[in-house]
Amino acid sequence: MLATGAMLPLAPRPLMAVLREARILVDAPATQHTLNAHQAATVKAMCELILPKTDTPGATDVGASDFIDLMLTEWYDDAVRSMFLRGLADVDARTQTLFGKDFVESSPIQQAEILTALGEKMLEELEPSRERPQTTRRASITGLDKNFYVMLRRLTLTSYYTSEAGATAELHYEIVPDQYDGCATVNTGKQAAESR
Repeated sequence: MLATGAMLPLAPRPLMAVLREARILVDAPATQHTLNAHQAATVKAMCELILPKTDTPGATDVGASDFIDLMLTEWYDDAVRSMFLRGLADVDARTQTLFGKDFVESSPIQQAEILTALGEKMLEELEPSRERPQTTRRASITGLDKNFYVMLRRLTLTSYYTSEAGATAELHYEIVPDQYDGCATVNTGKQAAESR
């Protein structure tokens, strides 16, 4: 989380412009485009577990699930969208197998158990195998882009830290104007004295 927040000011200007536009669209009232009501509720519950509300706003407070739906609809291609939706279906399948109900119907402890299992799977895919040479580690990291939970976490963090609440309340980020106004009029000492 901290790395994502620290890297945002260093992001390329076009990327920041796209993220600002996405944030504006998320803040405007709209209907879901890619996610149905059940999928949106599942994403919302998962986002809130990733970034819960404490003394600062949580992922739900900044509309992370709406942001994720918008990014799935406007940014990703059909293959990535399908991978994400399969991952969501797998979350419900895991929860059904373990607890006999969907993720959103499970208790917070049961939901946390599912996210812990997804996180452990993510870490297993990140760690290089002992039999493979170290050079294949880079390939395993890029393979994480096909991991649903990595994508969900990345989108949740991006949504949160590009929101006004996340940037100001959590990161204490002070917005710097994105243009330089070098032609500002400055009063000289004589002009300032005359204006008194």
